[in-house]
Amino acid sequence: MFISLVVFLIGTCLAGLIVYKTNLHEKENKLTITQLNATTYGERIKQEISDGIEITHTLQQLLIDGNGTINKFDMIANNLVNDSVESIQLAPNGVVTDIYPEEGNEAGKIALLNDKERGKISCYARDNHILITQGPFELKQGGEGIAVRNPVYLEDGTGQEYFWGFTIVILRVQDVFSGSLSAVSEFGYEYRLSKTVAPWDDTYEIVSQSDDKLTSPISYGFTIGEEKWKFELMPKGGWENKKSVILLGGILSVIVLLLTGLTCVILIYRENKIKFQTLANMDALTNIYNRYGFDTLADRMIAKNPRNHYIAALLDVDDFKLINDVYGHTYGDRALKNLADSMKKFFPSDVLLGRNGGDEFCVLIPNCTYEDAKEKLTQFTKTPKTFLCKGEEHSFYISLGYAEYPRSGSNRSQLMRCADAALYEIKLHGKNGCMAYREGLQSGVRKQLGFALKDVSEHLPGAFIIYKADKKDDELFYANREFLHMIGYKNLDEFFSHTKKSFRNLIREDEQKQMESSIWKQIDGGNENDYIYFHMRKSDGSYISVLDHGRIVETPQYGRVFYVMFIDWEDIHIHYSDLII
Repeated sequence: MFISLVVFLIGTCLAGLIVYKTNLHEKENKLTITQLNATTYGERIKQEISDGIEITHTLQQLLIDGNGTINKFDMIANNLVNDSVESIQLAPNGVVTDIYPEEGNEAGKIALLNDKERGKISCYARDNHILITQGPFELKQGGEGIAVRNPVYLEDGTGQEYFWGFTIVILRVQDVFSGSLSAVSEFGYEYRLSKTVAPWDDTYEIVSQSDDKLTSPISYGFTIGEEKWKFELMPKGGWENKKSVILLGGILSVIVLLLTGLTCVILIYRENKIKFQTLANMDALTNIYNRYGFDTLADRMIAKNPRNHYIAALLDVDDFKLINDVYGHTYGDRALKNLADSMKKFFPSDVLLGRNGGDEFCVLIPNCTYEDAKEKLTQFTKTPKTFLCKGEEHSFYISLGYAEYPRSGSNRSQLMRCADAALYEIKLHGKNGCMAYREGLQSGVRKQLGFALKDVSEHLPGAFIIYKADKKDDELFYANREFLHMIGYKNLDEFFSHTKKSFRNLIREDEQKQMESSIWKQIDGGNENDYIYFHMRKSDGSYISVLDHGRIVETPQYGRVFYVMFIDWEDIHIHYSDLII
């Protein structure tokens, strides 16, 4: 009896200790997961507000470019508006004069700086050069809104800065945060979103909250302009796990339940561990492996069967920034998710898929060679990808580079560098293509010659080409849109095909020798800045009179390279005939 009592007491104490530890562990897990969700969705809410702020910045840039005016405001605002925007407004000198849409928002045409409710904070934004948010406040159309006011400053004729007015976006509270707040509610959380009343006031006002009261919530703070925001979360059932307390009574009665309780603790621990491991390896947006997860599993796959052949591919979305700028980051995310979904449908289940970050994705195909992969990867690349925006389907395209193990690289890291070099080569020659790695391609040139050069050349105010500076074997590398338009080509591929990638084939036959002699005479004589006049062949076989102005540069990959700007000789005479003597 005594021994039984001792066993019972020891069993009771052990059971109580196990229950206590289990309860504490689950509470810590809840705190950790809640903190992760508060951070994740707090950042998402911040981004949703930032999307509205971005509209005001776009209008600000248009005002700066237009010297204080915006032509076709309604058309521009219509392109910028999204589902969460109630209205877009312009307020020169602090007086709202333009509203889109105007219908139903006429009451918004007020003098902000003198308004009783809006004057103080608007003056503060004007005087301190900061963007401010104000609200929530009731909208005439129903619901609540938040105003984002961005002060705009221009320069007068003497270069002095002056206050032009405000660019304004009114956001609907129930729409702008609906996705994030609905998600945390579905995940079993009570929430509260608050912001400071004004930049100079630390008092918080509630923007949106769930029905029940929050007790000891997890808080995530962020700042917009000089105003502080706070996003708070707590589980709907509270932090304590009442089931563990009930389990204690069962454990005290029966030793079997004690063992069952121990088993439950182990299983719960392992389940939580797997969840966190999965969270660490998966990309939340696309539900495929993130870079860490992909690299880890790719190394394991190759190490497990080092004699097998593998194809590693890198791909990204062509002009992804344009999607974000035109349609907004929400639809950019949809494009990325749709791309990941198309990868899952297209590739077999044994293919490893990952997202490196941004709009770049990676693929590892086992038991595959260059010959096996070419047709399949080309088919996937050329198939248009789509996303829906406001009921309309929009297409986007990708570029892809790939390399074979062990032919091109002896490990995963080398393989990815080779795939990256092939991807860059595609980007340099027109995008929306698929290329296998070959000897001579260097991903290291990417920062020196690639994207920076393309960005510069695309925005130069003139026709521009780059070609290899070789007297016997010149090779065209690049031509910007304005040059292609000047001589009548649709794209870079058509230009390369028609000219056989030779600058010499652009020069009229009877001028080739004299032209090339003149160029190299300047170079060899140390003079790189003279203009040269000649007739350049257009795509239809006709000729155009041009002046070229070139410079020779040493590059790591191609050696000496010509950067050449072209000017239409007839345009000079037409526009500047009164200046030409």
